[in-house]
Amino acid sequence: MIQLERKQQLILLIVVGALLFAGGVKYAQVKGRAAEADKPVLQKSGESEKREIMVHVAGAVARPGVYHLPRGSRVADAVEKAGVGADANIDAINLAAALTDGQKVIVPAKEVVSPAGTGGAGTDAGRGNPFAVPAGGSSTGGKTSAAALVNINTADAAQLDTLPGIGPALAQRIIQYRETNGPFQSIEDIKNVSGIGDKKFDDLKDLISVY
Repeated sequence: MIQLERKQQLILLIVVGALLFAGGVKYAQVKGRAAEADKPVLQKSGESEKREIMVHVAGAVARPGVYHLPRGSRVADAVEKAGVGADANIDAINLAAALTDGQKVIVPAKEVVSPAGTGGAGTDAGRGNPFAVPAGGSSTGGKTSAAALVNINTADAAQLDTLPGIGPALAQRIIQYRETNGPFQSIEDIKNVSGIGDKKFDDLKDLISVY
């Protein structure tokens, strides 16, 4: 009788051991599947970050600041996010230009027009022309005076041509540069335009602005 009980105990131990082993195998399988299920989530999170860029929108916009945009977005998308300001001159920037991560987009404001008659009725100065020589002033070779700053982000070819040393060809290169790269961030950036070096910049720096 005692020998039979020992056999039963041995059988019981074997059964319990088998159950524990099977449970351990099952637990390892479940844990492995859970770990595999977590991997795609992490991968998708990393891919989502790679698909986004951050750009800084400033200038004449309603809500200046840093925005997250999908990779491949254009300047128009950034401006739309920030909202166009009432005084924004969006024609001065290339809305179709592609954005890059970390880029700063500056939307220039429109030129402030002086009230009619301040410079004499019927004159360019009286109509608020920022590029006209004031009455009683002088002009050197038809170029702009030191009192009239030319906004290199908004000026057209004719207005740029009023600057000393800037002819029609160089004026067109300035316009092409800002259409390709966006507005000039500072007046020193005009030196990035082919044909404008330090010497020519010294002649221009007191006559130009970016706002």
